[in-house]
Amino acid sequence: MGKRTPLYEEHLRLKAKMVDFAGWDMPIQYTSIIEETKTVRNSVGLFDVSHMGEIYIEGPDAVKFVNYIITNDFGSIKFGDAVYSPMCKEDGGIIDDLIAYKISREKALLVVNASNKDKDYEWMKKQSEKFDVEVIDRSDEKALVALQGPKAEELLQKLADVKLSEIGFYQFTEGRVRGIKAQISRTGYTGEDGFEIMVDSEAAVPLWRSLLEYGSEYGIKPAGLGARDLLRLEASYLLYGNDMDESTNPIEAGISWAVKFDKGDFIGREALLKVKEEKPKRKLVGMILEGRNIARHGYKIFKDGEVVGFITSGGYSPTLEKSIALGYVNKPHNKRGTELDVQIRKKMVKAEVVKLPFYRGSVKSKK
Repeated sequence: MGKRTPLYEEHLRLKAKMVDFAGWDMPIQYTSIIEETKTVRNSVGLFDVSHMGEIYIEGPDAVKFVNYIITNDFGSIKFGDAVYSPMCKEDGGIIDDLIAYKISREKALLVVNASNKDKDYEWMKKQSEKFDVEVIDRSDEKALVALQGPKAEELLQKLADVKLSEIGFYQFTEGRVRGIKAQISRTGYTGEDGFEIMVDSEAAVPLWRSLLEYGSEYGIKPAGLGARDLLRLEASYLLYGNDMDESTNPIEAGISWAVKFDKGDFIGREALLKVKEEKPKRKLVGMILEGRNIARHGYKIFKDGEVVGFITSGGYSPTLEKSIALGYVNKPHNKRGTELDVQIRKKMVKAEVVKLPFYRGSVKSKK
């Protein structure tokens, strides 16, 4: 039996199909993955993401410490702002990708991937020895839901006591949602506008039920991990363990925008500077495949009969009605417009390198 989020019984009540994900019993779908994906793209969907880890950094050096362990610039953002960032080892390999929330001078929150939570926590504890901070894992005390889609703000505003239009992309605030104390942030993993709402574990069920009840006029649907994976792939957001891991670095993974060399010292800086100067030998690219063939993680990519890379994520996009994939491709075959072949079982399927993201929805951009 896997670990269960505070919403486990709700998923069963809604007849979700449950699967094991990073040691958690999670809903992969309620009705159909395609239907849930379309609901998020067109209106609003609700996800349980309580399996994510919540690690708090508290103490006088909180900001300095977070800035040292992540590659993005945490020092210069305002309180109430958040950043997406890789967290790297000395050699530039990615330990995890996370969102860092700047709460106050002495308090930050790092929301990390479920599969990496324990590893991240140990790593942070070890790195914190030289800093005046405490690293606290509060994952078990917190529940997190994601309300995503073009109608998310309109729906949430009916229940929230804060003015949501004033929360910019990657900003957050404390407020109440139907009387429940929550951290409300304009973040998400779908390519649509929306909010991630964090509450104490015991408040998860009333929050979930309220959102579904008030969302019924918008045709809200609970959505599972299947839709979440398709949505993030269409929006070209990376998935840790598929598109990146400790053997890949942020430069080749196409997220060099989240590496700020000019902010001062951080773990992995020297190694990443070297990669940037020497230019990576391979790069993560987007591809559109012929027909409805689905490229799975690990499938080989060929150019003129020679292996030049491998697929990291793939799926059939219901939004674009095309087969899409991400993968690492060696230079010089990773330029846009390059024609490649992907080996799917015993046949070769044509693929073309395209510009990312595959799809851009109602998601806001940084002000």
